[in-house]
Amino acid sequence: MEAEAAIITIMALLLFSFFALGVYATVKAAKAAKRGVDRTIDQARRTVEDTTLRAKSYGQAGTAGELARLRLSLRTSMRATQEALQAGVGEDASLRESLDLFRRLSAHGLELDEDMKRIEREPDRAWVAGQLPELTARTERITSSADALRRAARERALRFAEDDLSSLSAQIDVEAGALRHWTTTGTESASGMSGTVPGASSGGPAQGGRGSATGSSAPAAGSEPSAITAPDPRPTSYPWEKSARPETTT
Repeated sequence: MEAEAAIITIMALLLFSFFALGVYATVKAAKAAKRGVDRTIDQARRTVEDTTLRAKSYGQAGTAGELARLRLSLRTSMRATQEALQAGVGEDASLRESLDLFRRLSAHGLELDEDMKRIEREPDRAWVAGQLPELTARTERITSSADALRRAARERALRFAEDDLSSLSAQIDVEAGALRHWTTTGTESASGMSGTVPGASSGGPAQGGRGSATGSSAPAAGSEPSAITAPDPRPTSYPWEKSARPETTT
């Protein structure tokens, strides 16, 4: 009976574990789907807002068009900087501090965008026109800071790429020189062989004898010897072969 109760308990625990795991997986999948839907909705909303602001900046004059241009400039600069920093932080960990600074700057940018959005609905156009200089100055300060971060990150990435390319070029030059070692070796071997004529002798004229008296006359000084030169027993060497090192004598 105790064994049967233990088996039943174990089976119940297994079933409960499987059920809890299924619930957990379902909740995680639902949350991931909800995040995906939220991102899609946010992206669609941003696209619609950017299109509306672009149309207002081109189609409307006065304070309404100026506010639209300011908001569009702010959003474009902040989005470009965010994309540049997030893309570079995976390869350069030092950009994490820059990304933290940008998050703090984004809070100010979001606050400014909300302020301009509220001012757009203000019916008093004269009061709105009076607020434009301050809004323009705030927008320029935020966008200039965002542009500075973005450009610094891009210049840093370009500098790293240039340094890596320079190092790679130097390594390739060294490897190319190592691959061309047969050129210098073959030149040295050919110059060493051209200094010696096979079969040449430096002796004087042949001594007189019976054969020389009754046979042909002795060769004149400086003329080629009449004997047939034997072939060079050494094998033919090619320019790309390594020459054998001379044995060192002690």
